Amino acid sequence: MFPGFSASETFVPIPESFFRRLLREIYDADELKATLYALWLAASSESQVQVFRKEDFADLVSDPGSALNKATARGTLLRVESEAQVYYLLNSPRGRAAAEAIRKGEFDPVRSLRPAPPAEHPNIFRLYEENIGPLTPLLADALRDAEQTYSPEWVAEALEIAVTRNKRNWRYVEAILKRWKEEGHAQKQNQRDAQKSSRRYSEGQFAEYLRNGETDSG
Repeated sequence: MFPGFSASETFVPIPESFFRRLLREIYDADELKATLYALWLAASSESQVQVFRKEDFADLVSDPGSALNKATARGTLLRVESEAQVYYLLNSPRGRAAAEAIRKGEFDPVRSLRPAPPAEHPNIFRLYEENIGPLTPLLADALRDAEQTYSPEWVAEALEIAVTRNKRNWRYVEAILKRWKEEGHAQKQNQRDAQKSSRRYSEGQFAEYLRNGETDSG
């Protein structure tokens, strides 16, 4: 269930004509999604003109080409070709001027393309189940707490160390995370560094968690 909007997030402007006209006329769900997504991308872009490609909508709708064709036919978006590439722009004053400039070769659309999305953070629930074992309700709560306290990268790396040492135990992983939080943590540069660290954690400070072959359920 959606938890609700937070106080820290940004609300983007939506043109009044969307609510006064388009919302009443658009019946296709994918076209509606593509339209709203294009409006959001344009509003959140640092560029004065936002240019889209079909692949920008690939994770949102099953058939982005069809959705964009419908939005173009309706007049919500503009379609323009340049050097065998197809681009889309909002049908706004800036979008119309940019589309005309692209057709005349006076504007390079590549400069206004949406930047590549950031790398997806690892899902610690999936990582745990793949590397340690099934989740119990208590463990799920512990992972949620860890997700709020530590970065996903830290959790993923601590899990990797536990797996490398065959210490498939959440208490061992949590001990690594607590130590990093208390003493600081320099990001490893490569797998060799991670393996060195795992050997260091196998002695002394985490001895109470080192039970050969142990897996845990809480």
